[in-house]
Amino acid sequence: MNDQPGALYAEREQRFNDIVALKKPDRIPVMPLVTHYFPTKIKGVSNRDAGYDNQLRYRCMKEADLEFGWDWAAPNGLFPSQSMEALDVKQVKWPGGDLSDDSPFQFNEDEYLREDEYDAFLADPNGFTMRAILPRVAGKLAGLGQIPLPPTLWFSNAYNLMAAGGNILSAPPLRIALKALLDLTDSVEANNAALGAHVGEMAAMGYPYGYAAVTSCAFDVVSDFFRGLRGGSLDIYRNPDKLLATIELMHPSCIGLSVAVARITGNPRVFIPMHRGADGFMSEEAFEKFYWPTFKALIEALIAEGLTPMPLFEGGYTSRLKYLAELPAGKIAAHFDHIDRKKFKEVCGDVMCFWGNVPASLLCTGTPQQVKDDVKELVDLFGDTGTLIIDGNQGIPDEARPENVLAMREAVEEYGRL
Repeated sequence: MNDQPGALYAEREQRFNDIVALKKPDRIPVMPLVTHYFPTKIKGVSNRDAGYDNQLRYRCMKEADLEFGWDWAAPNGLFPSQSMEALDVKQVKWPGGDLSDDSPFQFNEDEYLREDEYDAFLADPNGFTMRAILPRVAGKLAGLGQIPLPPTLWFSNAYNLMAAGGNILSAPPLRIALKALLDLTDSVEANNAALGAHVGEMAAMGYPYGYAAVTSCAFDVVSDFFRGLRGGSLDIYRNPDKLLATIELMHPSCIGLSVAVARITGNPRVFIPMHRGADGFMSEEAFEKFYWPTFKALIEALIAEGLTPMPLFEGGYTSRLKYLAELPAGKIAAHFDHIDRKKFKEVCGDVMCFWGNVPASLLCTGTPQQVKDDVKELVDLFGDTGTLIIDGNQGIPDEARPENVLAMREAVEEYGRL
């Protein structure tokens, strides 16, 4: 290995790309998909401070990358708390907001699009989102619900914009919403500046940054953010046509936004957290009808754009392997949570690499030797091809024991040379 930072960066990028392309690398890497509060927690930083102090958060991330010898700069997965505070977000609770200083952030699931509102949403998705959904997910955007119908008329030309539009936007609830959006931009700019400095610093030391773009399967967008698990699941049986129409409506934006972010940042990797497609959430019949078509199309569209999809198959996916085998070979960095490892290699070993899946239970409560034994099991299984990346089953848990996280790297040093 060349110790020059530029050469190290190129080697790490090449190693990842070779594994994705099902080419045997020189060694097996350790690449955490996400770290959340682990880097700050081990430094004694409260979760509140981790969310509100961008500079502190990224400094702790750098120190974790170096201390544990990871093969890239691991993404953190936290939104700056100032952004949530600026909008008075209701869809997420965060430490220092509604939660105690050392609680992790929590997603507050609800039916932000109600069952009897499907028709109104499908008839005018942008207008309905602005007037009804945004006021529900962010308290300071409540004024958007007071914009009279139809909004396109009030803002369609210079005369209306100055007269009707100006009067609408000058109303106190709208001024609050506009101020909140400006506060959001300040928060985003501050975080982007700190993140950009961190990415540049890590690159200068030879560490590629994991990813910038994040997207979701269209069903997950509807279920996670609009209808909730209960509403989305019931819609499979009660409102299948409207559910499918909404999924199809969401699908292009799932592709477009991630492609745009990848182009802007120059990072070709796209993280896809997958929440509802596991075999514990829906039947095979429902998976085939509501989940698989747009997920497969999403993967194929990203590949066509020259990007690397990185789906995190959360939950159990052993029963779904026959579907995953249909995806383009050598193009996907597939990260697994719970899976029959041997069955995966049998069904999908010539289609995609295996990323993960050291159990969080071992990283949090096991011993370093137990972690090493689990890594060795993975290395022994995939050592003939080398198409393996080591990580926890969903990244590094907040409560992971540092000695156990270090044991993953030590294990690949002992067993991972190919």
